Amino acid sequence: MEMSDDMPLSTHIDDNIALFKKTLHADESFDLISRPVQINRRRCCLFFIDGLIKDEVMEKVLEFFYSLDKEEDMRDANTFVKNCVPYVEVTVTDNSQQICMNILSGVSALFIDGFEQAIMIDSRTYPQRQTSEPEKDKSLRGSKDGFVETLISNTALLRRRIRDTNLRINAFVVGRESKTDVAVCYMDNKVDKQLLAKITKQIEAINVHSLTMNQQSLIEAIYKHKWYNPFPKIKYTERPDTAASSLLEGNIVILVDNSPSVLILPTSIFDIIEEADDYYFPPLTGTYIRFARYIVTLATLVITPLWLLALKNPDLVPKPFEFILITEPVNIPVFWQLMILELGIDGLRLASVNTPNSLSTSLSIIGAIALSDFAVTVGWFSTEAILYMAFVAIANYTQPSYELGYSLKFLRMLLLILTQLFNIWGFCAGIALTFVLLLTNKTVSGKSYLYPLIPFNGKALARKLIRTPLTK
Repeated sequence: MEMSDDMPLSTHIDDNIALFKKTLHADESFDLISRPVQINRRRCCLFFIDGLIKDEVMEKVLEFFYSLDKEEDMRDANTFVKNCVPYVEVTVTDNSQQICMNILSGVSALFIDGFEQAIMIDSRTYPQRQTSEPEKDKSLRGSKDGFVETLISNTALLRRRIRDTNLRINAFVVGRESKTDVAVCYMDNKVDKQLLAKITKQIEAINVHSLTMNQQSLIEAIYKHKWYNPFPKIKYTERPDTAASSLLEGNIVILVDNSPSVLILPTSIFDIIEEADDYYFPPLTGTYIRFARYIVTLATLVITPLWLLALKNPDLVPKPFEFILITEPVNIPVFWQLMILELGIDGLRLASVNTPNSLSTSLSIIGAIALSDFAVTVGWFSTEAILYMAFVAIANYTQPSYELGYSLKFLRMLLLILTQLFNIWGFCAGIALTFVLLLTNKTVSGKSYLYPLIPFNGKALARKLIRTPLTK
């Protein structure tokens, strides 16, 4: 049963109980409890979801209610809340639809005979895991806490790091059925107000049944990605220090309930590759780590296409580098070896996700020995192909973004295909196409994806390439 916003509550508690039992289908859900109580000789009823409230808190509140005996405190709902409710998070509302949504979200609703309003007691708690270091975004020296699946806990992690009145956290509800909580966080004195208004308008305009896949569903609803441009425009992180740092730089952070990762926007290619660990080391060490990450990330894109190009043009290979050439005949062309290994690595990655922890070590040994050594012995692959693809597979994790890793993978496969078909001209065309995709790509705010390189900003580019001191 759908309930309209203007459906009024009755002063008779039996009518209110019947209405909300019917609307919430309380008789069909064992965990939706309607608890009759008596407060100061008044009939009352408490609606709540079992498992979503703090039992010890509600016990103390009810214990206090049972001791009330002043009739003047029962004039109306507001007077009762002011004088008789020993709890902080309490509101009064007569909006029937809002009451239903609050109950389903875990808020307790108290109906008192004679009151045309409901008293909402927010003593909810959600099942959640302990705040711990994320498996993906591991920290070398920084804090070991990470975002969890509970929205309020995640906002608290940000508040703990940014104790400034300019920090704003706006809440939205998205999804007609899921009614998922979404929080938009920003620094009011640093954020791009036009971008903020645009994002806010897009979130408010979302009309979907539910956010089935949490933040990914949200992104697909507010941003229409061009299928032919693989580069990500959103940065994901599970680290509160990374999110807090982005907020202080003027970015927008979006949190979605039930998701342990947050969205950071707008982001350029430099923002996506950058890591917070750079700032936990001295400037010299941080700069070296940053340059190493840039170089290795670039190498993952071009190393196998360059090797294939060298094999197709052995006369152009300088004498000191002739050792990279294959001198023995191969059963399968090198191009097909590399393409099969590209798919094989993804197969191993997917298998590792679904492998029980107790078997991960043994199966890793099988994958390393049986699928590499034996494949070379049988004649499926050359040792050089195994070496270069192993480097690509490992080096892909030098930067934190899964999305960027797959973007580089797609472009690397395109480079291999073009090099195989058109030799040097194909390789050059693939490199040119990569630059075109970077140049034509825009951030969510509409700015250049290559900023501060294009348009050029020397100081900003230096800060992206060099780990500068935090204080001057």
